Amino acid sequence: MVTVDQARAWGDTAIWVDARPDDEFARDHVPGALSLNEDRWNELLPQFLAVWSPGKKIVVYCSSLSCNASREVARRLRKEAQLSEVFVLEGGWEAWLKKST
Repeated sequence: MVTVDQARAWGDTAIWVDARPDDEFARDHVPGALSLNEDRWNELLPQFLAVWSPGKKIVVYCSSLSCNASREVARRLRKEAQLSEVFVLEGGWEAWLKKST
């Protein structure tokens, strides 16, 4: 888990991943975030891997603290894509919005 402030401090060394459904991502998301959800995993994973590079930290978020999508996407990134620096954003999108106002 990582807080909004910690993840923001990483700046350009972090890639933000939005694990929410496409319609929520389309409405609004963390600036620069990439959509990678379970519904379209096989389609979106190659697009994500195309922009990821070694040494980058990955911050995965979903709607809120109670949402499990970010944990599941983070688990799959670690297991299936063999990536190690994968963090789940504490509080998700709700926490981001609170810090952005």
